[in-house]
Amino acid sequence: MSRHVEYPRVMTPHDDRARPDGRPDEVDRIVAAWQHERPDLDLEPLTVFSRVDRLARHLDRARRTAFARGHLETWEFDVLSALRRAGEPYRLSPGALVTQTLVTSGTMTNRIDRLESRGLVVRRRSPDDRRGVLVELTPDGLERVDTAMTDLLDVESRILDVLEPGGRPALAALLRTVVGQFES
Repeated sequence: MSRHVEYPRVMTPHDDRARPDGRPDEVDRIVAAWQHERPDLDLEPLTVFSRVDRLARHLDRARRTAFARGHLETWEFDVLSALRRAGEPYRLSPGALVTQTLVTSGTMTNRIDRLESRGLVVRRRSPDDRRGVLVELTPDGLERVDTAMTDLLDVESRILDVLEPGGRPALAALLRTVVGQFES
């Protein structure tokens, strides 16, 4: 099934330096101002992380738009996608969901309650532990997370279209290195 979904423009020509004219972006202007005011500082981290922060804001808007098509909030997608990635029968313990989504157990309980009330997940008794509970995707939850994932990949691919061939794997490798220090 092929479909075209319109998303708000998440990048404008002045937001990226991939333009042929190479004009400075907003981060370049900010760094230049700091360099003028504080020439004693090494501003290289600002050139990277200010762009990462700006990209994160654009990405957050793009993701919210992609998830809205499936009538999902970002947190709902996080939980449903963790269940989807688990494979059939698309179920995990609440503890596994806490680990995968980086929230507290109290927050996860609330999220499961809300998803269950919307008919996107059900709680089932664990076959291995009579006291344990497993959270499972419903058919509606499965359909919504699959739609949201397709839409997400579409919008994220378009964001990365500004990169040269080979740029995506190179960027992914660099980001993996930086993020890895927090996830070891």
